Amino acid sequence: MPRYMTIGYGDRAGYDRTDPQLRAAAHARDASLVARGAIMGIAGAPVQVRNTDGKGLAVVDGPLMTAPLPVAGFAIIEADSLEDAIRLVSMTPCAVAHGVVEVWPMDDPRLPD
Repeated sequence: MPRYMTIGYGDRAGYDRTDPQLRAAAHARDASLVARGAIMGIAGAPVQVRNTDGKGLAVVDGPLMTAPLPVAGFAIIEADSLEDAIRLVSMTPCAVAHGVVEVWPMDDPRLPD
């Protein structure tokens, strides 16, 4: 089954202004995705790792990219299609609490183009 990486963006202010019943339903959706086998986690503090030409490791605290909302979490989900993946994440906390969820198809690196 195809896999998709999701990145949820959102902040506490958006979460707090969302109806508590809708938030509860969104957390129930997250729980159902985990029950289906999704790997899900809340984003911690990132670091950037570089080793240009294999000549020396450089590690820098913080994200490389910035966005209008902070990264809130990640998941790897399985879905029949991109449309199915979109449907599955459309009622998760970031999607309903004034945030956004990106859905990235994950190509299998073992398969030829």
